Amino acid sequence: MQKPTLIPNQNTAEHGDSLSSVYTNHLSRRDSLKLLAALAASAMLPALAGCEPTPVAKTASGTTSTEHWPELKLQPITAKGYGKDPNLIMPPEAPWPLTLTPAQLSLVALLSDIIVPQEGQSPSASAVQVPSVIDEWVSAPYPSQQRDRLTILSALAWIDDEATMRFSQPFTALGKPQQLAIIDDIAYDNEQTSAQFKRIAKAFARLRNLILAAYFCTPEGIKDIGYLGNVPIAGAYPGPTPEAYSHLNKTLAELGLSDFAYPVS
Repeated sequence: MQKPTLIPNQNTAEHGDSLSSVYTNHLSRRDSLKLLAALAASAMLPALAGCEPTPVAKTASGTTSTEHWPELKLQPITAKGYGKDPNLIMPPEAPWPLTLTPAQLSLVALLSDIIVPQEGQSPSASAVQVPSVIDEWVSAPYPSQQRDRLTILSALAWIDDEATMRFSQPFTALGKPQQLAIIDDIAYDNEQTSAQFKRIAKAFARLRNLILAAYFCTPEGIKDIGYLGNVPIAGAYPGPTPEAYSHLNKTLAELGLSDFAYPVS
C-alpha cells in the first residue's frame, strides 16, 4: 500500500507546531472497496447513539462557546450499490462516486493522525490511507453509511466552526496546542463533558470508531495488533491446552452443564 502525499500547510508550517497537511489519496478503488467491506463487518462499530441539542457552557480552554450544531442539507446519494447479486468475477471499478472534498479529506487525515499517530514502527492512520476508506464509507449508497454520512460531515463542519469561533482560523490552520484544546473538549462523552459538547462528542465517537476500525482492517493495523490469522500447524493437532479445558469446564459447570464437561487427562 502506497503512502499518501502529505504537503505541509504553508500558512502554519513556519511555526513548527501545526499538525496540518494536505491529504492526497493513493489508494485504488479496488483496495478501498475491500477495506470498506472489512470495515462493514467490523465488530468495532457499535451503533451510534442519538445526538441531541445541548446548551451553552465553558470550554476546557476557558472560553464560552454555544452549541452550534450545523444543520446540513445534504444532497442524497443516488448511485446504485452492488445489488443483491453482484458480479464478483468482474466487479465494477467504481460503483459510486467518492464525495468528500479535498478540504474534508485533509481534515479527516489530520483528525485520523491525532487519533492514531505514528508510533515506533507503526504508521499513522493517514499513512495507511484511512481517510480514503472514510471517504468510501460516507459515499456508499447504503442506509447505515448514509446515516453516518450526515453525522460525520456535521462533525467536520462543527470542528471547523468551533476552530473559527475560538481562534479565528479553520482547524487545519491551527497550531497543535489549539487543535488539541478543541479535541480534548469533545474526545469523550462522560460526566466531565461540558453540556454544549455532548452532541459533538457522540458524533466524534462515531468518527473515531470508524477511523480505528478502518486502521485495524489494513495490513499494517493487523500487524500492529499481532494478529496472525490462519497459521498452519506442523504435525499432529495438539488440541486445546489444559488451561483452555479448565476454563471451558468451569463455564459449563456455572451453566449447570457439567454433564457435557470434557475429560482432562
